[in-house]
This record gives sequence, C-alpha cells and structure tokens, in this order.
Amino acid sequence: MSTRIPALIIGGTGYVAGEFLRLVGQHPGLELAGVSSESQAGTAVSAAFPHLAPVVKDLPFLTQAELATRISGPRVALFSAAPHVVSAGVVATMLQAAETSGSQLTVVDASSDFRFRNAADFEAVYKQPHGAPGLLPRFTCALPEHVAGIPGPHVGHPGCFATSMLAGLVPLLKLGLADGPVYATGITGSTGAGRTPIATTHHPERHSNLFAYNPLKHRHAPEVVQICRDLTGVAPDLNFVPHSGPFARGIHMTLQGRLARPQTSDQLREAFAQFYAGREFMRVVDGAPRVKDVAGSNYCHIGVATSGSGQGYVVLVAIDNLVKGAAGGAVQWMNRLLGLPESAGLTAPAPGWI
Repeated sequence: MSTRIPALIIGGTGYVAGEFLRLVGQHPGLELAGVSSESQAGTAVSAAFPHLAPVVKDLPFLTQAELATRISGPRVALFSAAPHVVSAGVVATMLQAAETSGSQLTVVDASSDFRFRNAADFEAVYKQPHGAPGLLPRFTCALPEHVAGIPGPHVGHPGCFATSMLAGLVPLLKLGLADGPVYATGITGSTGAGRTPIATTHHPERHSNLFAYNPLKHRHAPEVVQICRDLTGVAPDLNFVPHSGPFARGIHMTLQGRLARPQTSDQLREAFAQFYAGREFMRVVDGAPRVKDVAGSNYCHIGVATSGSGQGYVVLVAIDNLVKGAAGGAVQWMNRLLGLPESAGLTAPAPGWI
C-alpha cells in the first residue's frame, strides 16, 4: 500500500460522513482527497468535526462540482453519505465525471439509493422516484461476509438495522435452520436518526427512555427480505419492531423464531461459528453480546440460545450503527473492491467505555 488511492466523500456534515472522515483519514491505503457539502462549502471541515482536526487538518468542504474535479488518475474511491433519494443523482454525476476524465471510479454508497434491485421496489418504500435507475444493475447490496469475491463494480451498503438483522438471518436461512416467521426487535442509538435534531432525538426525550417506532412498517424490513431472498433463496416472514434507545451509538438486535429441527444452544453456536469462520469482524460469543463491546468499532458480536425443547431460537446481535452498520462496513467493501486487505484501517477494537 505504498501508493495510496485518493478517496472522496459526498454528503459531508452528518454522522456517517464524520465516520468516513475518521476512518479514511487514518487508512493505510486511502488518502482523503476531498469532501463535499453544499451547505458548508468553503468552510473548514474541522469546524463541523472538531474531534477530527488531526486527520482533516486544513481541508475545506467543497461543492459537488468542485469534488467532481478531484476525480483524476487511474483509480479513485468514492463514498456517499448523501441523504436518501438525493445520493443516486450525485453518484451518477460523479460517475460521468470519471468517464470524462478516464478514471476508474469505485463507489460505495451508504444511503438507501442502491439497496434495491429495481426502481419500483425502491419507490414503493421511499415514495419518490429513483434518481438514477439505470445504475441499479451496477450495484450489489449485501454484507461483505455474505458474498465472495467482487460481485460487481459498486456497492450499496445495507442499512444499520439491516446489517444487524442480516448478520443473524443469513446463516439461519442459508443453513436451513429456521422455519416459519421471524420476530425481530432492534434498539438503536440516537446517532441513527442523523445529526439534525428532531423531537425523538432531543436529549431530554431520549435520556433514560425507551420507545418503539414504525412497528412492522420500518423501511429496512423489505430491504432485508430482498437481500435474504437473493442470498439464500428464502424470503423470510419478517416482523420487525425498531426501538429508540437511551444511548448515542450502537444497535442491539434480537431475532426469535422456531428451528426447522431441534438444536441445543451449543449446536446452534457451532453452526454460526463455522458459517463465519475466517470472517475477521464477525465474532460468535458465549452468552449475550453487549453494545459497549462493539461501539466505535467494525466488529459484530453474535450470541445464540435455544429453548429447552430445542425448537425455539434466539439470535442476539450487537454492532455499532455508524461503523459496521454504515461507514466501517462501506470501507470494508471498498477495501475488497480495490484489492486492498479487507480489514485495512478497521481493526481498532471498541473503546469500551464511550
């Protein structure tokens, strides 16, 4: 990695963009070459993210047009943290700029815009037209642990709740272990709602509180069902209830259902351990995983248990919503697409007490 590949970030003032800046700014194979923000163009990136001053230094925010001029040379990495529905159009513009300059641009999008296989499915969930439907066949949406090799030129990273559900669901379905409906309960930190304050993320409302929202109607559920169908041939009957938790970052996901055949807890744990063998960021743990053991890192901890009869199962998953569930998972994908070590820049352990 003696020659670092320039990396660009669009949508640069939100929490996910901040994580992209933190990870890319310390990456051994990527060089932070520009970040765009239409609202903050010309101002210092460190003014929006004071904690990142050591890595962003005197870098200013650029307009999207200015960022497009930074696409030059043989290879360029582009991460999108632009808002849902907006991202696709911006990515299309950047790919056109790459074609004009003769650069090979590799895109990993952390928005929702490239998570569905066709525009109709996207529009059914987001109730708005897709910004670049012609690009959808060029994007793959899955966790890197679930797809071998390089499945296509670009990736749409699954959502944060989706990441935690897929970590548990894909092994269950691919190994033929689950039978019948799946019941999922996910609790997320306040950073999952974005940087702009709203009533449900205001500290006095969120502190020492816990509440559900969009029960059985969350937009990540159809995304998870489609990805599971694509990867395993099974479209689960998924019943998902998301909750807002009284912490800043992290997701704790509980998946419950019935097994296709009786299993002990040890047998189910061994099945998961074998499924994820050699996958550095997936850790099958004894007992129940805890958010503080993964928050701030790209690691995913998974715990399992079965009922006394061996028919019922629970799979518990803990991730950081901003890292494994967004920027970290996206960097992991970019590493693979660019031929870099998949774990490059991502192996720092969780701080533990954030």
